[in-house]
Amino acid sequence: MGEKDITEKTLIAYNDVFADIVNVLLFGGKRVIKPDSLLDAAPVSMYKSDDGKLHEQERDVSKYWVKGNVKLAMTGIENQTSPEADMPLRVIAYDGASYRSELIGEKAVQKYPVVTMVLYYGTKRWNKPVNLTDCFITPNELKSYVNEYTINLFEIAYFNEKTVQLFQSDFKVVADYFVQKRKYKDYIPSEVVIKHVDEVLKLMSVFVDDKFAIVSEELSDMEKENITMCEIVDRFVAQGIARGENKRDIEYKAALDLKESGNTNIEDYREKGISDDVIKIVLKLDKLD
Repeated sequence: MGEKDITEKTLIAYNDVFADIVNVLLFGGKRVIKPDSLLDAAPVSMYKSDDGKLHEQERDVSKYWVKGNVKLAMTGIENQTSPEADMPLRVIAYDGASYRSELIGEKAVQKYPVVTMVLYYGTKRWNKPVNLTDCFITPNELKSYVNEYTINLFEIAYFNEKTVQLFQSDFKVVADYFVQKRKYKDYIPSEVVIKHVDEVLKLMSVFVDDKFAIVSEELSDMEKENITMCEIVDRFVAQGIARGENKRDIEYKAALDLKESGNTNIEDYREKGISDDVIKIVLKLDKLD
């Protein structure tokens, strides 16, 4: 497995984040699943292809929801950065493999349902099949006999504000970023304190910009305590300035200098050639008069 694949799964693998995602997206924010009721499930399953060879397939993250010694359900989460035409085929293969493991397991063990969630991080709408039957052309004579299968797709960038605010884990920071980038083409960071700092930044480095990973490496353990996305973005932009990357970074540095001097007069920022987008970010404003 590549480092990128591992990095994008690490944050969601935390029980508090995994439970939060399931509770918000499946149960409307009701705290049905508690973090301590989750157990890691083996992500790898085996299958034999038509050529008779044994192959393995691997989910991104999967966990059992348990009560005592009883498994109530298994939930898997798949990360997608771009739409995939065969996603329904992939998901039904994962779920089928999980059900097969139940079938060949201990007969006395209570069977449980399997639910797979697909988290899509793109800022353009998903334009590939979500139903199994849309993945192929079915002869008219067979249509009434082919069972339908629909994936549980969640387009993060298209969450409404109410949904974003329901999250209680670090996933709120991630969702908020993608929603803002889709709606405003920019990002005003929040003051929400991040718990899993390394994991959030490494996920952002995969989906957004690799400089987030550099910020993570440069932060000391003490600096990571009670840090917010606002502070992280300040460091992120400062890196670009140090490397002489672009005009926007220079604008941002000038705006930060003005802010540190206690200046909140918007016209003074504009006189220095600072764009309104940068002014909004630095002063943490939703809009300018």
